[in-house]
Amino acid sequence: MEAILVSACLRGVPCRFDGRHKASAALAEAVAGREVVPFCPEVAGGLATPRRPAELVGGDGHDVLDGTARIVDDTGQDVTEQFVAGARRALAVARRTGCGEALLMPRSPSCGRGTVHDGSFTGELVPGDGVTAALLERAGITVRPAPGV
Repeated sequence: MEAILVSACLRGVPCRFDGRHKASAALAEAVAGREVVPFCPEVAGGLATPRRPAELVGGDGHDVLDGTARIVDDTGQDVTEQFVAGARRALAVARRTGCGEALLMPRSPSCGRGTVHDGSFTGELVPGDGVTAALLERAGITVRPAPGV
């Protein structure tokens, strides 16, 4: 069976910005019987755990990849470079392990698929994808938000 790339926080790895994880029974059920490749693009890009929350500003992950948007943390520090580096590493791992699909953390500036936070740090959501989701999608990998999160 084909391997699936999964946000590491969804597999119980405490790598989220707040130092926690988001493991869920719904996700475990969704990947049952598959080879799961857990990966955290933010950590792979060089960010610490825990870290300041970050959001997309000026667009979504596709716009970041095109150079017209960026990612900043809640203090205003630009962390775009780390997010892009992590996305590239996620793509390399997906290719190396034969992942044709990814199940990622919803709303994340890295992994979000379909909706992301709007950059105001108020919890508001807008349509769009995170940087890793956008890069994987561009490479032909099917990207879905994780269920039950």
